[in-house]
Amino acid sequence: MPETDEKKIRMATESYKRTILITGGAGFIGSHVVRLFVNKYPEYKIINLDKLTYAGNLANLKDIENKPNYTFVKGDICDESLLKDLFAKQKVDGVIHLAAESHVDRSIKDPFLFARTNVLGTLNLLQAAKESWKNDYSGKLFYHVSTDEVYGALEFDDTLFTEETRYDPHSPYSASKAASDHFVRAYHDTYGMPCVISNCSNNYGPYQFPEKLIPLFIHNIRNKKALPVYGKGENVRDWLYVEDHACAIDVIFHKGRVGETYNIGGFNEWTNIDLIKVMIKVADKMLGNPEGTSTELITYVTDRAGHDLRYAIDATKLKKELGWEPSLQFEEGIEKTISWYLDNQDWLDNVTSGEYQKYYEEMYADR
Repeated sequence: MPETDEKKIRMATESYKRTILITGGAGFIGSHVVRLFVNKYPEYKIINLDKLTYAGNLANLKDIENKPNYTFVKGDICDESLLKDLFAKQKVDGVIHLAAESHVDRSIKDPFLFARTNVLGTLNLLQAAKESWKNDYSGKLFYHVSTDEVYGALEFDDTLFTEETRYDPHSPYSASKAASDHFVRAYHDTYGMPCVISNCSNNYGPYQFPEKLIPLFIHNIRNKKALPVYGKGENVRDWLYVEDHACAIDVIFHKGRVGETYNIGGFNEWTNIDLIKVMIKVADKMLGNPEGTSTELITYVTDRAGHDLRYAIDATKLKKELGWEPSLQFEEGIEKTISWYLDNQDWLDNVTSGEYQKYYEEMYADR
């Protein structure tokens, strides 16, 4: 870490009540969590640690980059010396761990990358926290953000994933997240580290990298490109607006019981094909196209290997214990989302082109 960055963090940290390290804070979900914490808790020092891989983009946080309680550090959670330095010098007392490789198709092509980042990176972060906190866990918390995919798949019935559902991961991505969950629980059980885990359903909203279904299809509808649908589009997912997820993380971080797992879901199941039809209807209307114009762009492609049939989260525990529930109905959330992407075409085009990565490579070349 450059000396100037180090000095800036050290001086600023001394005047704050807490110092929270948020990993993966330049990514989709992470940027929303960082923004929420920076704006809601001016008495907290928020350190955003992100490697700035293809899915990390500091443009996601332009609106808060100059806030006095916010600092960005470019770094890899697999960098042991970097983490030890951060914990030792910045007096980190809370971790919200979101940094992860998360795209299933990419995990099928390169499972070793997912094992390195999601498993070894999480283990490295846990060990850095353990060594820094030295068994003095008063006022400390390690919060690990996971996924509903660790539970495997559900049948087309009324069953839902609960916190007691047996793990049954089917892809290299979900297997790597399951392994990281187990390491977090092991550090709680073995070393007494105060940990909490949440497993969330599919997120959607602004700033999502356009390899994911919703931003990809918005981009393709606008540009009249094919809308590739796996299989027959019958796979079911539970969708949650990303700002609602960030609010749930806030509640769990401050009020959740140590050692517990909380499922976060939208109570909002859609088959992929029905979701796509809703998106087409809304996007065509916003673009001034005759209704159904983009339906002809739907193209059915060979299903992905190990494609789980259905995910659905039961978030009853979170609602009963901590009072959280989604604020948006899906129809409202999808309209806000499509409107944002159409209004921020420069952001989407820049991310799609990859130009932002070249910029960051040059910016941090000597660091």
